[in-house]
Amino acid sequence: MKTIENISRMSTFAKMMKKEGKSIGLVPTMGYLHDGHLSLVKAAKKHTDVVVMSIFVNPIQFGPKEDFEEYPRDLKHDEEMAREAGVDVIFHPLLKDIYPEGYATYVTVEKLTSNLCGESRPGHFRGVATVVTKLFNIVKPEVAYFGQKDMQQAMMIKKMALDLNMDIEIKIMPIVREKDGLAMSSRNTYLSGSERRDAAVLYQSLLKAETLIKNGERDAGKVIKAIEDMIKAKESARIEYVKLVDARGLKDIKTITGEIAIAVAVFFSNTRLIDNITIMVK
Repeated sequence: MKTIENISRMSTFAKMMKKEGKSIGLVPTMGYLHDGHLSLVKAAKKHTDVVVMSIFVNPIQFGPKEDFEEYPRDLKHDEEMAREAGVDVIFHPLLKDIYPEGYATYVTVEKLTSNLCGESRPGHFRGVATVVTKLFNIVKPEVAYFGQKDMQQAMMIKKMALDLNMDIEIKIMPIVREKDGLAMSSRNTYLSGSERRDAAVLYQSLLKAETLIKNGERDAGKVIKAIEDMIKAKESARIEYVKLVDARGLKDIKTITGEIAIAVAVFFSNTRLIDNITIMVK
C-alpha cells in the first residue's frame, strides 16, 4: 500500500492503471476509520482491481459553528487499518492543493438537498458535491462506494454523476451497526459513556416506527411522534429532525405508502448523529 499526497502523482498513477487495463474503485472518507469504512473497501475489492481510499477532512462541508477543527484525525491508525483491509492506495491530499488561493468553483445539486440535512446545514451538500467531483476527476474511478448511513449524501452523488455524465457507477452499501444498533460513525468517539448509551435509542426508535407501519399505521405524524417520544426520554438527546419522506425525492409525506425513508438527526449533548431506514409499504 502507498500513500499519495500530491494531486499530480495521484492522477498519474490512475492513468497508469488505466493503461494497464485495471479498474479503480474509490472509497471517499474523512478518515478516522471504522468497520463501516472497511465494509466499503471489502465491496470495492470484489468489484475492482485497484482500491483507492481518499482521506480528506473537507472544510467547505462544515458550517461555521460545526466541528471541522475538532473532527477526529489519526492518519497513522487509518493507514494501518487500510493496509489490513487491502487498500492499494491512500490518497491524502493537502488542503492548500484541493482549494488553492483564489478557488471559486462549486457544484450544487438541487431538489434532493433541500430537505433533511440540507435544510438544517446550509451549504453542506454544496461542499460535499464539490469535493467528490474533484476526487472523481483526480482518481478517475470506474466505481465509487458510499454508505447508506449518509442516505441523502449518497443519493445526491448518484444524481450528480447521472446529471453530469460522469460515467462512474455509484454503489450505496448497507449501514454497518454496533451490537446495540448504533450506526458506526467517526463522531461516535465524541460520546461520553452515558451519551453513548442514550444514542442507542436512534435505531431503537426506527425499529419501533417500522413495527408501527408493519402493523398498519399509515399516519406519518403518529409515527413521527412515537419516534420523538422515545428519543426525548433520553436525557442527553436533543432532536434536530425526525422525518418520513418518499425514498426517491426525499420530500415529506403525510400518508405512508410506497417506498419511504425514515430519517433522524439528533444531538447527544454536542454530538450530532444521523440514522435512517427505508421501508416498502404496499
